[in-house]
Amino acid sequence: MSLPAPFLDELRVRTPLPALIGRRVRLERSGRDQKGCCPFHNEKTPSFYVYDDHYHCFGCGAHGDAISFVMQSEGASFVEAVERLAAEAGLEVPKPSPEAAEVARREADLSDVLEAAAAEYRRRLLLPEGAAALAYLRGRGLANATIERFGLGWSGEGRGVLLASLGIGADRLIEAGLMKQGERGPVDYFFNRVMFPIRDRRGRAISFGGRLLGDGQPKYLNGPETALFSKRQTLYGLDRAREAVRGGAALIVVEGYMDVIALAEAGFAGAVAPLGTALTEAHLTELWRLSPRPILCFDGDAAGRRAALRSAELALKALTPDRSLAILRLPERDDPDSYVRREGTASFGAMIKAAPGLADTLFDMLAEGADRATPEGRAAFRKRLEAAAHTIEDRSLAGEYRSALVDRLFAEKRRSFGAGNGKPTRPVSLPRPPIDAEAIAQRRARLLTAMLLRHPELLPDLEEAFGSLALPEDCAGLRAAMSAWLHGAETLDSSDLLNHLTQLGLRDNADRIGATIPQRSATKEAASLLELEASWYENYGLLNLDRLREECAEQERRLAQNMTHENQAKHIMLITALNRVVRCDSDDPDAA
Repeated sequence: MSLPAPFLDELRVRTPLPALIGRRVRLERSGRDQKGCCPFHNEKTPSFYVYDDHYHCFGCGAHGDAISFVMQSEGASFVEAVERLAAEAGLEVPKPSPEAAEVARREADLSDVLEAAAAEYRRRLLLPEGAAALAYLRGRGLANATIERFGLGWSGEGRGVLLASLGIGADRLIEAGLMKQGERGPVDYFFNRVMFPIRDRRGRAISFGGRLLGDGQPKYLNGPETALFSKRQTLYGLDRAREAVRGGAALIVVEGYMDVIALAEAGFAGAVAPLGTALTEAHLTELWRLSPRPILCFDGDAAGRRAALRSAELALKALTPDRSLAILRLPERDDPDSYVRREGTASFGAMIKAAPGLADTLFDMLAEGADRATPEGRAAFRKRLEAAAHTIEDRSLAGEYRSALVDRLFAEKRRSFGAGNGKPTRPVSLPRPPIDAEAIAQRRARLLTAMLLRHPELLPDLEEAFGSLALPEDCAGLRAAMSAWLHGAETLDSSDLLNHLTQLGLRDNADRIGATIPQRSATKEAASLLELEASWYENYGLLNLDRLREECAEQERRLAQNMTHENQAKHIMLITALNRVVRCDSDDPDAA
């Protein structure tokens, strides 16, 4: 059974390989990839590596994609594997038909025509007629090896060049996007242009781009939409960038062909570019398949800044804790090519490594032209920040972004007031009652104890942090009894804990401490353990901020070692609690 290549490509895109293999193999993070013990031969030391789009065992040599894995692990035929994966991905397997076979044959034929044209363009670049084009490329700093590696060529100056040179019929050349129907018959689509072959992710020629030499418009021209080529789904240089990124290179998104090639020449081989269109959802999906944090590096002019902002706003919806974006902002008159040539590779590499997080860059881009000098302007700007964060569908991440963006606005406001904003102000002196810090600390300590009495299922995660607190006497004895009960309890149930405390003569004390917080409504009783733990840590941080910071750092290390959903959720919870403590948002102890 022959299936169309685009369908198989879409099936692979919709089938996350680590998730598929993770059903049968226990995988653990290894750098940016995952590894485990090979399911195809017995081994005790993991040598089976899973990447975004393929797996490889360095022990037995097993290798393949999602379809291959189902075939090898389940003994399924190619058709059976495809049908199973398609059902999971929500795709309909194309019915075998003469029409489908004809489509596949025509696509293969079109690719052959384009490869023949690429060879002809390369040949013409080295002829006397291509001297100006070759001089242009060398003037842009490209070595002969780079020109050859990217298959650059010259279209020829006249019309009818390909028709005369290739011996291929005009109808096939038109279908491939190499000719078009003119008033007096077929004419070449490209002429008097430096030619850039455009290839799909597998390295197959699917179209061309051409750069005009001399006067005229458009300066850059892409081939028309064909059965093989869609600008909205294609990234220039993707076939080469895939291997480079897999080898550790940064995935950098630039604006045009020459930026991709110039960066490759300078040693940044993970560069790709959209083809005369803004980034699309299909582009972002392809980028995230290669890297969890691609870096956008558009031109530093106003158009480049607008393109970067549009791309950031498009990406926000699909962000997750392990799928983000970075934006590198160049000086106003620079593009990546000019910056590298002027400042050097070391400077550009340092900028890539130091690329700020998306939240910071998004704030800067949204702030351009915003009125932040008046209350009305700041309120409008805050709404814009919150609206941007709200577009993120991952709700926990949306909350993090909102906090980060609004916190920065508040910090900016505090700095402005601290500097007097150019206008000295006299502080208003109002009588205030004295603050009893020790009494407040003891009240919070009793609150934390009460929360654990009501929800002892939190004790395994919080015992160490709870043990580090200086408690008043009426809580210290309860803590010791709770710790002893925890290590012998069969079920972590509040009733069982209170029975244990009754036997020790501590029940009255426990009831008195427990009254620190009122009985919850049904809604609050149904709060998740993670929400309860977050509330506990917020109050804990007001007593021991340094320890809360240590907890955040330790959880970050756990997350780096083991990227699980549970570790991600707890990391976000701790960071949120820390941010709220720093902003003093947890001033209501009864929020638990």
